Amino acid sequence: MYKLSIIDKISLLLVLIGALNWGILGLTNKELIGLLFGSIPMVQRILYILVGVAGLDLMLLLFKAKIFSFKNK
Repeated sequence: MYKLSIIDKISLLLVLIGALNWGILGLTNKELIGLLFGSIPMVQRILYILVGVAGLDLMLLLFKAKIFSFKNK
């Protein structure tokens, strides 16, 4: 079993924040990130970039942990 590193744990947290943001946006047409950091657009942008990078890290985690593989078993 693959042990999660601190980067993987942070990535998981950021992706969960991104998922909640999208869910709230879909339900209420309001962005959670926009509500929290609307007056500081640079922080919003950095947070969105970090969420995207975290998503990429979790995709790599799936391959590292051999949860998702294209190899035939």
